[in-house]
Amino acid sequence: MSTVKETVEVDVPVHTAYNQWTQFEEFPNFMEGVEEVRQLDDRHNHWTTKISGVRREFDTEIVDQLADERVTWRTTSGDVNQRGSVRFERVDDTHTRVELVMDIEPSGAAEKAADMTGTIDRRVKGDMKRFKQYIEERGTESGAWRGRIQPGGTGGTGGPTPL
Repeated sequence: MSTVKETVEVDVPVHTAYNQWTQFEEFPNFMEGVEEVRQLDDRHNHWTTKISGVRREFDTEIVDQLADERVTWRTTSGDVNQRGSVRFERVDDTHTRVELVMDIEPSGAAEKAADMTGTIDRRVKGDMKRFKQYIEERGTESGAWRGRIQPGGTGGTGGPTPL
């Protein structure tokens, strides 16, 4: 597995950055190669990606989520094997540090080549820069999910809250 790590500081309060990140179906707006994310329930998402002409579909499970602090996930099925965590750290009332760490196991020849040439690392860095631009241009989140998911739990509390 390869580990990719990127941190950006965004010019919005921690709750705004966190709330926007919980809007998984909006990820195609700032994540290159992500065609669609369908939120199945509080814990599960179905992803469709197309990277270097290769389409992949996979499911993820959120294993730990704490409002304004972190979201941790892992793949559960499909063409991709990864796990990751995004952490939110309040810098001050209007700035937040967002750190994404992903462990990715390249599955096919295209993914292995992309890993060896640093393409995956560059893509994640670009995604984080685009997230920064996306949330700063909006100035506010498009929705929020403030529930708690704990490792080993059976579900979250509450649901998406459109704004």
